[in-house]
Amino acid sequence: MKLLEILHLDFCFEDMRGTLAQISHESIAQVNAVFTKKGAKRGNFHYHKQARESFYILSGKISVTVRFENEEESYLFKTGDYFCVPENVAHQFEYLDDTYLVVLYSARVEMPDGTKDIHV
Repeated sequence: MKLLEILHLDFCFEDMRGTLAQISHESIAQVNAVFTKKGAKRGNFHYHKQARESFYILSGKISVTVRFENEEESYLFKTGDYFCVPENVAHQFEYLDDTYLVVLYSARVEMPDGTKDIHV
């Protein structure tokens, strides 16, 4: 089982005005925009039973550690990187810079009845 998948943008265009990056053209159930300050940690090795989480780093740098059963892997991601954590893979992020990122979920994490697909 792959603990983490490196993704590629569908499309990226850059000119003197700036950049347009097409992160996804698939159906997404939930999207979060996240800003986290340097030195903070998020995730605390939680996982989702139903949702794959894809992360696009708008700016900054993070260290990502993923776990599944007896396996653990660590990665370093920076501005422009795009990756996916599959269902049931626990993950934690350490923010090495002030970081802005977009999170795309394949299924809802917060349900209408108030329950959440967030497990530790």
